[in-house]
Amino acid sequence: MSETAANTSKKRPEFRNIDGASLISYRWPLASLASGMHRVSGAIMFFLLPFVIWMFDTSISSEISFARFKAAFNVGMLGIPGFLWKLVALGLIWAILHHFIAGMRHLWMDTHHHHVTKDFGRQTAALVLALTLSLTVVLGAKLFGLY
Repeated sequence: MSETAANTSKKRPEFRNIDGASLISYRWPLASLASGMHRVSGAIMFFLLPFVIWMFDTSISSEISFARFKAAFNVGMLGIPGFLWKLVALGLIWAILHHFIAGMRHLWMDTHHHHVTKDFGRQTAALVLALTLSLTVVLGAKLFGLY
């Protein structure tokens, strides 16, 4: 190859890790968005584990504790109105749904990796996001007493 051909050849793209400040301006394809939200939902479930344990214990201990459990979501508790406790529970519902559905997607792709394409990743990510959001809306409507 001649020297001029080597100089005019297209420079290969350079891939690097992005820093935290670049995350906001970074263009997130659907597949990376679903994968990133899978990590976020796992962290939410981890940090809300004491809340989950409290809800489970309070709801099954006795009739009195169950009444206290219902009052926390209707009236409030610890100076926090019930509406905000319901929002925390709704966030937990979203996290569980998203983590489960996205986890099933990841498991399928891990076991059938030879069938996975870029287009398949985009389509399944869109399906995960659509299922998660629609189920969260339905369960949120039930949580807030709309039906």
